[in-house]
Amino acid sequence: MLSYGAFGRTYIAEDIRRPGNPLCVVKHLQPDQKDARFLEVAGRLFKAEADILNILGQHNQIPQLISYFEENQQFYLIEEYISGHSLQEELTDDKPLPEQQVVNILKDVLQLLVFVHSNGVIHRDIKPSNLIRREDDGKIVLIDFGAVKQIQTLQYETIIVGTIGYAPHEQLIGHPRLNSDIYALGMIAIQALTGQPPGQLQRDENTNTLIWREISKTSDKLATVLDKMVSYDFDDRYQSAKEVLQDLTIDYGLTIV
Repeated sequence: MLSYGAFGRTYIAEDIRRPGNPLCVVKHLQPDQKDARFLEVAGRLFKAEADILNILGQHNQIPQLISYFEENQQFYLIEEYISGHSLQEELTDDKPLPEQQVVNILKDVLQLLVFVHSNGVIHRDIKPSNLIRREDDGKIVLIDFGAVKQIQTLQYETIIVGTIGYAPHEQLIGHPRLNSDIYALGMIAIQALTGQPPGQLQRDENTNTLIWREISKTSDKLATVLDKMVSYDFDDRYQSAKEVLQDLTIDYGLTIV
């Protein structure tokens, strides 16, 4: 078992019907409502989300969907297993990362978000534990897309989809936007540069500006980009991941693929 929650469990498994018995991830959702109407809508959402995962899994840095099915009023997703470690292991309290390393993380994830958002999908839970540094090539893989979240939202209308500290205000009141993911990534970058988890950072009471520059050694050019990424008001934020990449490319001469 990889994780356990109120709505289901996630396992690592061997696929014994494929050559070499490769490892895979099994996500098992167990709705506690057995109402026929609920299960019908949940099943439709589940299939729609699986279809999206099937498309997104074509990207090299998103796990491939291997299979999905419903059995005994429970739902299963089978996904590619990514061998590596989460970004959470690289973000140590009070040990900031070098600026160039943080820029490289931003570049990697922003290119992923360009692809994800171009398919009309908001991830809604960008956080260090959902970013896996793949063992064989060092690239960052984005995991935990939201079939389970979709059905949880259906089951409990008041549930918050996202993680406090990384999710912006509009998402926490149920109105996520594409640039809600940009906010979350900006918070991860600031955490990496300061060595401080998001929950320890404050905002200016008058301007809602995040207070973090004073506890980092970040250049003004990167700090300006990050401040725009984590603007409290989504209208003041970057409107697309591509816009952020463009500014970083100008400032750091990145090669975008």
